[in-house]
Amino acid sequence: MKRTSFRTVVAPAATLVAMSLALTACGAGNESGTSGSAAAKSDVKLSGTLNGAGSSAQEAAQGAWQSGFQSANPDVTVNYDPVGSGGGREQFLAGGVDFAGSDSYMDDEELAKSKDACNGDTAIEVPNYVSPIALVYNLEGVDNLQLSAKTAADIFSGKITKWNDPEITADNPDAKLPGDRIVPVHRSDESGTSANFTDWMSKAGEGAWTAEPDSVWPIKGGEGAQGTSGVIDAVTNGKGTIGYADDSQAGDLSTASIKVGDAWVAPSAEGAAKVLDISKRVDGRAENDMAMDIDRTTTEADAYPLLLASYLIACPTYKDKAKANLVKGYLSYIVSSDGQSAAAKTAGSAPLSSTLAEEAAAAVDKISAASS
Repeated sequence: MKRTSFRTVVAPAATLVAMSLALTACGAGNESGTSGSAAAKSDVKLSGTLNGAGSSAQEAAQGAWQSGFQSANPDVTVNYDPVGSGGGREQFLAGGVDFAGSDSYMDDEELAKSKDACNGDTAIEVPNYVSPIALVYNLEGVDNLQLSAKTAADIFSGKITKWNDPEITADNPDAKLPGDRIVPVHRSDESGTSANFTDWMSKAGEGAWTAEPDSVWPIKGGEGAQGTSGVIDAVTNGKGTIGYADDSQAGDLSTASIKVGDAWVAPSAEGAAKVLDISKRVDGRAENDMAMDIDRTTTEADAYPLLLASYLIACPTYKDKAKANLVKGYLSYIVSSDGQSAAAKTAGSAPLSSTLAEEAAAAVDKISAASS
């Protein structure tokens, strides 16, 4: 895999962008944030501007984190640009932002390059956002679609082109499927959501997905759309469309259940969290790198293996002590119970388990100034 790595209806993407801009302009509280919480308030007096970029799936959660942290630290401004996971990693590695959010962990080449941005040290990666990826679709008269990973792979590879194809019918024996043409929609930008989606089809699709999992859509065909909001818009405004997106962004679109063992499981925060907890760490990584090898083929009851585990990427050391304190303070709040609760309330994500949260907090707590 070239780039490896719950459900609440939220405002449309345009509204979220406006919300994000408003949050960065001031420290005004938001009911979905945790204004004044002990976790958000740092023991060190914080001031200044913190810039981050990356995952568009994290956009709603970042809005809640910005609100809670800025309310508790009124002299701080946090900016987050949801340019996509690939764009966020690129900006971070180029020294353009202080931290990145990414729905896939860095590859070996990026880890090596991070030393240039991090004063000779390798960047840290900690999970901060766990959410199901939903198969969103727009098909009149079909409200309870069921798709195995194999069937999804055949749809997105272009092998299946009609909604009443025998393979889809076999997954949905009780549904009345029309003969409409299927229009699969994928991300046109480099995307951690694509990396996770193609990883699921590759590992659970019984060989139907033959391309390497990748954050850049690896095959020709289908309709491309920019960002999570672009996929949602394309599916919403099309006919017979199907795409994949963070479940928190699904809005009024229908979402399919996927096959796990012998059961059909709908996307849920709890199901995604269960899979992450049984998944193993990626081999060969540093102690402060919590990249996870997600178990896509689990048959655990109620597990939902089509998920993204999104990460915070930051330097273990910063040249400026004030900047180090800002990054440490904000990231500590995000992985705290208050921060995770704020994201769950706003974006429907699954809070990190206590074990993962403690590990992430310990890694973030080591952030310091290079001269200290």
